Amino acid sequence: MSDDIEIDLDDLERRMEGALASLRTEFASLRTGRASASMLEPVMVEAYGQKTPINQVGTVNVPEPRMVTINVWDKSMVAAVEKAIRESGLGINPQLNGTIIMLPIPELNEERRRELSKVAAQYAEHARVAVRNVRRDGMDQLKKALNNGMSEDDNKIWHDEVQSLTDKAIAAIDAALENKQEEIMQV
Repeated sequence: MSDDIEIDLDDLERRMEGALASLRTEFASLRTGRASASMLEPVMVEAYGQKTPINQVGTVNVPEPRMVTINVWDKSMVAAVEKAIRESGLGINPQLNGTIIMLPIPELNEERRRELSKVAAQYAEHARVAVRNVRRDGMDQLKKALNNGMSEDDNKIWHDEVQSLTDKAIAAIDAALENKQEEIMQV
């Protein structure tokens, strides 16, 4: 009777992985005092009537540890790219050189490092909440399955599986946060 009742663990796991992937993307955008092309990923440029990622309007390079350059392909887009960077909240002051925008990455002071560490912790908390929401969805599916005739024993087994996925995802988030905070606090 309970053979036809299945909980989609793969879907739950995929959604938890999605929360972790999203967290990694947010972490990549946090400046650590080292230049990286990924720090510009969240920056969107108003180009040709729509929001476009920077890497689709120019070539992003990291020629040295404290410098990112963007070689904008379309001369008319230089001002829009510069504006997007200024308004992105990255705290970087772009310098223009023809179609090349240079972004010198300033050294982080102790106060700014602590601030970034707190921001990283907030990102991690959002990811944990997302994982818990997925867990709740899984538990709701289990309640319905129990009401539809799933045995108590099967329900307990599925419950433990969902909890195990959740614990694994939360542990991965905590580890990612710890690594990011170490990276931020490194002088």
